[in-house]
Amino acid sequence: MCQYSSQDGFATDWHLVNLGSRAQGGAGLVIFEAAGVLSEGRISPADLGIWKDEHIPGLKRIVDFLHTQGSRAGIQLAHAGRKASMLPVASGEKLVLPAEGGWQPVAPSALAFSPEFAVPAALDQAGIDAVIEGFRQAARRALEAGFDFVEIHAAHGYLLHQFLSPLSNHRSDNYGGSLANRARLLIEVADAVRGAWPENLPLFVRISATDWAEGGWNVDESVQLARLLRDSGVDLIDVSSGGLIPNAQIPVAPGYQVGFAERIRREASIATAAVGLITEPAQAEAIVAKDEADLVLFARAVMRDPYWPVHAAEALGQTASWPVQYLRGAARFVTTAAHHGLNVRCGE
Repeated sequence: MCQYSSQDGFATDWHLVNLGSRAQGGAGLVIFEAAGVLSEGRISPADLGIWKDEHIPGLKRIVDFLHTQGSRAGIQLAHAGRKASMLPVASGEKLVLPAEGGWQPVAPSALAFSPEFAVPAALDQAGIDAVIEGFRQAARRALEAGFDFVEIHAAHGYLLHQFLSPLSNHRSDNYGGSLANRARLLIEVADAVRGAWPENLPLFVRISATDWAEGGWNVDESVQLARLLRDSGVDLIDVSSGGLIPNAQIPVAPGYQVGFAERIRREASIATAAVGLITEPAQAEAIVAKDEADLVLFARAVMRDPYWPVHAAEALGQTASWPVQYLRGAARFVTTAAHHGLNVRCGE
C-alpha cells in the first residue's frame, strides 16, 4: 500500500517502522509499496522510488530488518503512466503542475484518466525502450538491496495495464490492436526483469483481471496473458481487478476477486495470489485449502492490525511466531502464566 511518505523516492524511518511492524506481526512475505522505476513513473512526488542507485541503501536497511524477523521481502516495480504527477490520495485528486514539482505523464495514447488528470504524451519507441530499461535496472537494484522477490505492477490502471486495455491503448503500431500487441510491452518488461533477476528467486506480476467495463480488458484475456508470462519465467500472478477507468461498477463483496485467481491458476497452469476483502482467517485458509490460489495477500487488514498474522494463526489453532520481546503480551503466554500462577507484571 502506497504510503506517500518519500522525498525524491527515498525510503524513510516511516517505511522502516511500517514494514518492520508487519514482519514483527508474523507476515511471511512483506511487499514494499509500488516504487517508481523512473522518476516520471511515480503517482505523486511523495512516492517511493528505485530509479537510482542512491535509493539502494535505504531499501536495504529495511530488507535487512525484515530478514531478522523471519520474513521474506519483496517490492513492487511500477510506472504510473497517465496516472502520474498527482497529489497523494489524502490530498484529493489534484494535478501537480511542472511549476509545482510535477512532470509530463506518459501513456500508450494521449488519453487522460479523467478531467482531473493530465493528458499524457503518447510514448514513442525511444520512450518505450526507456521504460523497459527502467524496469531492468530497478530489478538489478532490488537484488543489490537484498530483496527475495520482485513484483511487476501491471494492474490498477498504471502504465503496463494501460497498454493491455483497449480502453486506454489506441495505438496502431506493434504495441496496439491485437492482444499480442497490447501485451507486448509487459512481456518485454517481464523478459528484461527476468534477465536481471536470478532464476532461483521468484518473479511476481500483479494484474487487474478485468476492467469491469464493456470493451475493456477481461478475464479471458488475463488467462491468455498469464500463459505468456509463465513462458517468460514469471512464477506467480497476483490477481486484482479494476483501476483503469474512474467510476467502474465493481460488485465489491468479500472475496470478490478470488474466482479470477482460481480460473487463471487452473487454465494457465501458474501459481496465483488472491486479494480483495479477505479479512477472516478461516476465509483465507479455505482459499488455499480449496486450491483457489496459492497465496493470500493482505493490505488493509494488516494496516488496521499489524499483528493480523499472529492473531490469525491463533484463531486457526496454530503456533504464532510472536517476537520474543513481545511474548509476555501474547495470549498463549498470558494464559499459561496465569494457569501456573506466575507473575506477569511489566519488568518481571
